Amino acid sequence: MKTSALLRSAALVTAVALIPATTVTMAQVDGRAGPEFAKLFATYERIKTSYVEPVDDDALVRGAIDGMLASLDPHSAYLDGSDLQRLETMIDGNYSGLGLSVVMEDGAVKVISPFRGSPADEAGIKAGDFITHLDGELIYGGSLDDAVAQMRGKAGTSIELTIFRPGRDEPIEVGVTRGVIELEPVTHELQDGNIGLITVNEFSADVGADVYRAWEAIREEATGRVSGLVLDLRSNPGGSLDEAVALSDLFLDEGRIVSQRGRGRGETLLYDAETVFRGDMAEGVPIVVLIDAGSASASEIVAGALQDHRRALVMGQRSFGKGSVQSLLPLGRDAALKLTTARYFTPSGASVQEGGIAPDIRVPQLSDPDFALRERYRTRESDLRGHLINELGVDDEEMESDTIADPRFQLTAEELEEQGIEDFQLHYALETLRRTTKSSVALRP
Repeated sequence: MKTSALLRSAALVTAVALIPATTVTMAQVDGRAGPEFAKLFATYERIKTSYVEPVDDDALVRGAIDGMLASLDPHSAYLDGSDLQRLETMIDGNYSGLGLSVVMEDGAVKVISPFRGSPADEAGIKAGDFITHLDGELIYGGSLDDAVAQMRGKAGTSIELTIFRPGRDEPIEVGVTRGVIELEPVTHELQDGNIGLITVNEFSADVGADVYRAWEAIREEATGRVSGLVLDLRSNPGGSLDEAVALSDLFLDEGRIVSQRGRGRGETLLYDAETVFRGDMAEGVPIVVLIDAGSASASEIVAGALQDHRRALVMGQRSFGKGSVQSLLPLGRDAALKLTTARYFTPSGASVQEGGIAPDIRVPQLSDPDFALRERYRTRESDLRGHLINELGVDDEEMESDTIADPRFQLTAEELEEQGIEDFQLHYALETLRRTTKSSVALRP
C-alpha cells in the first residue's frame, strides 16, 4: 500500500495533517526502563496463567500497544491490517456507507462531521451527535471498527441509528439509506456580484491544484472581473500537510506559511511561499475564509497563514485547535503507527494547539436551529482527554469568548428561513464582500 494513498484516506476519518515517514530511527532504550519491561512481561505471564479464560496472545499484545499509545495523546494510534484495509477502501473517497467521520470517545461513537451531501448529512445527523444503537442494538463500549463495519454496507440498504444529541432530552431515531460516497475534495460556484465560492471538504491529494482549477473556472464564468472570493473550510477535518501548504501558496507570494517543530532535526521543517505555486493567483481580489469548530489541522494551517499575512479576513467560529502533526510509521507489511511527531506554528509563531484559530469576525451559524445547544456541548481539541498542552500558553478567557452575544446576530433560524437564508455564515461573508471595497477588506496593506 502506498503511503500517499494512506495519507489521502486517513484524512477522511481523522482530524489530522499527516506527513510520510521515509525513514524511522529507533530510539535508544533507557537502561532504567529494564525493570518496567520486566513488569510488563510479568503481567503478561500472570494473565496467561491465571485469567479465568484463555487469552489470545494477539489480544494481549494489541492491548499493550493500545495502552501505550492511549497514554500519549488522542491522535496517536496503532493501525493493524483491518484498520489499514478500512483506510484503503476510502481511497479516492469512493465507498458504500453513510458518509460519517467518527471517533470513539469514552466508549461512545461520536460524530466529528457528516460529509457534505452524504446520506448521513441529508438525514440530519450533525457534528457532536453520539450514536448509541445500530438497528436497535447497543454499541456503547464496543470497538470503533465494529461500529464502522456495521454502518458500511451495500448502497441502497438501510440502517436505523439511535442518536443522542447534547441538549435534547430524548434520543433521536434516524433511518439512513446507504449510498456510494463519492467525495469531492473541492467544489466551486459563482455567486451573485461576481463573487467566487470555493469549498474545500478535505485535504487529500492534489487539493492545491484542484483549487487552482476551480479559480480558473470561476474567472471564466464571471462577467468581468471577479470581485471577491469566499474560501469555505468549515467542517474540514484536515488531511495532508503538503496540500495545506500548496493551497496557502496559491494566495501568497512571500513569507512563511507554517513551521513544524519536533524533537529531532528531521521533524523540524519550515514551509515558505513560492515553493509550490508562483505568485498570488487572485492578486487584488479580497478573500474571506470561513471556519468553524470542525475546521481542524490542515484547515487551521491555511486559515492561520492567510490571516497572519493579512491576505484574508477569517470569519465564522473558533477552529478545532489541533496543532500537532502525525507521521505514519510502518511496522512491517500490515501494520503502522500514526504517531504525533511534531507541533506546527503559524507564520507569526503562534501555536493553534488547544486555542485554535480565532476568527477576525465571529459569525454564529444562526440558520441552524440547534446551534446554541450544540455549541454549548461542542468538542474541541482542548476537550479531548490527554491532549497536548499549548506550551506557549492559552488565555482561557480568549478560548471562551465565542459565547459572548453579539448584537449584530439576533435573528432566529425561523426568521432567516423566511428570508430564504439557509446558510447564515456564508450569507454574511458574501454580504461583507458585496458592501466593501477591495481596498478595505481582506487585502494586504
